[in-house]
Amino acid sequence: MIKTFTHETLLRYVYNELPANEQQAIEQALQHDAELAASCADLLLAQQALNGLRRTPSQRTTDSILQYSRTFLRKE
Repeated sequence: MIKTFTHETLLRYVYNELPANEQQAIEQALQHDAELAASCADLLLAQQALNGLRRTPSQRTTDSILQYSRTFLRKE
């Protein structure tokens, strides 16, 4: 029997968010389905690229926000 997996299920597999029985089913399918394995490899590459992205604003951006916020300080 051929079982199909949704993109969401494959994404959950990549992020280790599946129950053990579903994870095993996908791993077995990956061994026999080259197209599914290629899709999984693409998601793993995307995950690695996203993990490498900067998660904080640059110092220039932070300075600009702080400078802008100072325009709202009350002058006494």
